[in-house]
Amino acid sequence: MNSIESQPVLPELRPALEDLTERFGPRIGAVIPARPNELYFHAQMELVPGFCAQLYKKWNGRLVSLFADDARQTDGVFHLYYVFALDAAHGFFILRVPVSPGQPQFISLTNALPAANWQEREVQDLFGLKLEGHPNPRRCALHDDWPEVYPLRKDFDLKTILPPFQGERHKFRPVEGEGVFQVPVGPVHAGIIEPGHFLFSVAGEPVLYLQIRLFYTHKGTEKLFENIPIQHGVRLAESISGDSSFAHATAFCHALERAANVEAPPRARAVRSLCLELERLYNHIADIGAIATDVAFVVANAHAMRLKEQVLRLNEQLTGSRLLRGMACPGGVRLDWGPAQLNAISRLVAQLEPQFESLVELIRESSSTLDRLEHTGILKPQTARDLGVVGVAGRASGFEHDLRRDFPHAAYDGLSFSVPRYTEGDVLHRLQVRIDEVRASFSMLEQLVARMPEGPKQALMPPLPAGAVALGYVEGWRGEIFHWIRAAGGHRLARCKIKDPSLQNWPALSEAILGNIVPDFPVVNKSFNLSYSGTDR
Repeated sequence: MNSIESQPVLPELRPALEDLTERFGPRIGAVIPARPNELYFHAQMELVPGFCAQLYKKWNGRLVSLFADDARQTDGVFHLYYVFALDAAHGFFILRVPVSPGQPQFISLTNALPAANWQEREVQDLFGLKLEGHPNPRRCALHDDWPEVYPLRKDFDLKTILPPFQGERHKFRPVEGEGVFQVPVGPVHAGIIEPGHFLFSVAGEPVLYLQIRLFYTHKGTEKLFENIPIQHGVRLAESISGDSSFAHATAFCHALERAANVEAPPRARAVRSLCLELERLYNHIADIGAIATDVAFVVANAHAMRLKEQVLRLNEQLTGSRLLRGMACPGGVRLDWGPAQLNAISRLVAQLEPQFESLVELIRESSSTLDRLEHTGILKPQTARDLGVVGVAGRASGFEHDLRRDFPHAAYDGLSFSVPRYTEGDVLHRLQVRIDEVRASFSMLEQLVARMPEGPKQALMPPLPAGAVALGYVEGWRGEIFHWIRAAGGHRLARCKIKDPSLQNWPALSEAILGNIVPDFPVVNKSFNLSYSGTDR
């Protein structure tokens, strides 16, 4: 074990670090602080259950990402990474575990840690590492009729043309019993959305069981990152989930900057925070209106869409893009804003605040709307904890995790704001979280404009050395976004792992709808508002 005494580790992380080193001793091969809040541990597979259980149970660690990396060319093995966030200590513990190509298998944690479920199955699908002990090891990212290919292995050529798919389509689990029948929804929907297949098992009106099948439009984004120059990666990151373009691009840039030990200048960080809050603003306002629409309160939605349009027009005025594309870049931002642009933000806040409060009051005065939202689609706090639910849904179910506060990035360390937290876990409180966050965004926009620092908009980015790794992160409007990178040298990436909050939250929808009636599914689904594209990647 390497000595940790002289290593640049956050003081808040030392108690957990010392506990792990005392408990597991020489079985942890190395402790490498890539950054003061990003610690890497190396261990063998048999240590994984105990190590993860210690972090989860004793130190309240959250599994925020689990992924594989094909390092056979450099290290002769695959690597598994288990990323835990210790929110109270403001740091990440990352366990790296080798998997031999001769025995490509790994131990499942899903029975003890349900948050690992889909992520473990993605590793199995995309890398061909077989799961041991998983309660449902069926395909997840790849559909049942795919041939036996593993797209994220290095020896899989991106230009490979696969034969026509053959074989059985996905078979949902049967649910049987007197009076039980099944209601399929999708995968093609009436709205302008991407495909997702939902199968409801109902007895009368109440839902007994909901099965979800996604990944119909998997785009191979992580493979694409390995095949383009790093400087082109920002545009690819912007395409991961269209309504989170700036958040994903910024998380990617943050990872590059941390790998290069570069920090964006204060002015650039402030502009990033402004863009992140504008992105949060237009999406939350739209969701509030959409939730109203799904209980037939279309007047409220019309008001919300009018407010959303004002934010989108300001986005275009500030950046040339309604969705803030083309603004983020490694080292900072592409455009600087002068007094005219900052004044435009201040005017928007002044105009929008009273109009937003009027919208909120309109919804609150509608007893029929509140009746449809209250006690509907309840996600219990313990279930949210088990599934690792994040963002709006997590805060409505008792968990106030927020990277803006717990892992300050951009300019959030200098802002005053509170993170909403409720324990009811129903649609009404997921709506209330959005209302609270819109109000907080107004305040943060005002603070940022008033305190805008002077200085450059970008820092110079040096080439990344081969083998450099880093975790970049942003609190997007849906929840936390992570981009982990490993550099290949020569202005290329060997790996880019993307974690959109929707991947974590989709399984919670199956829990929240239980006991509700099928007609309530649209509003329950909208209250989560998860991204098909961000999940499929």
